[in-house]
Amino acid sequence: MKEKDLFKINGIFGVILFLLCAGIAVFSFRQFILNENFLMLAIVIVFLLLTVIVVTGFTIIQPNQAKVFTLFGSYLGVIKQEGFWLTVPLTARTNVSLRVINFNSDKLKVNDLEGNPIEIAAVVVYKVFDSAKAVFDVEDYKEFVHTQSETGLRHIASQYPYDNFNNDYEISLRQHSDEVADELTKDLQQRLQLAGVEIIEARIMHLAYSSEIAHAMLQRQQAKAVLAARKVIVEGAVSMVKSAIDQLRTEGIVELDEEKKAQMVNNLMVALVSEKGSQPIINTGSIY
Repeated sequence: MKEKDLFKINGIFGVILFLLCAGIAVFSFRQFILNENFLMLAIVIVFLLLTVIVVTGFTIIQPNQAKVFTLFGSYLGVIKQEGFWLTVPLTARTNVSLRVINFNSDKLKVNDLEGNPIEIAAVVVYKVFDSAKAVFDVEDYKEFVHTQSETGLRHIASQYPYDNFNNDYEISLRQHSDEVADELTKDLQQRLQLAGVEIIEARIMHLAYSSEIAHAMLQRQQAKAVLAARKVIVEGAVSMVKSAIDQLRTEGIVELDEEKKAQMVNNLMVALVSEKGSQPIINTGSIY
């Protein structure tokens, strides 16, 4: 249902109209008492009814609040502008907050792209932009937001792996929080457009492996870290050995045949790569 503005006038004019109707009713009643003129009594009744009807048209709109108006089941419109107003009398009004709302979803147990059970939760920040949709198109827009947010979170969690062990450029839930948050925001916006809700931000606030596989996955992460560190060490050691051999050859310090060069490479690599300090051995004789 499309949101539309409802007719309204400043409440001060409504107060003047109310006082005018009440004044006429009082004056007519006084004339009826003095003259017993039943025409005056009819005027009293009419203006008393008008006074009551005018009173039902008064409404107060708080800042960042909207009111949706219906008359005998028919949708009339919405007032968002704050202040004191006189609008269509005898209407039913529903308050809708236009303030920014945030909530934390429950911790959900889902399977990631690789089938690993994980625990995930998100914080969702939203606000209502279409009051009519929020009131009429869904039963309870807040409950609708909560339910659809959990559904969207489950969907996004199943589209990505928890961690990226094979491809550093593949998006994962743990390493690419900003990209995942953008995708989650887009997904939720599509789901909640029906309820007249705008998603300002949706971001994962809790992410962990489920308890039954947490220890195994921790070992896997540690093993990957160790392998990555050893790779860096080996690459550095190879570079240092190459530099040392090139410098010895360039400066003519010593001439090494292929066998001795291989032996030197082996000794240097062991010394550089070994996790424990190497014990130096001094050769006082010939290198042959």
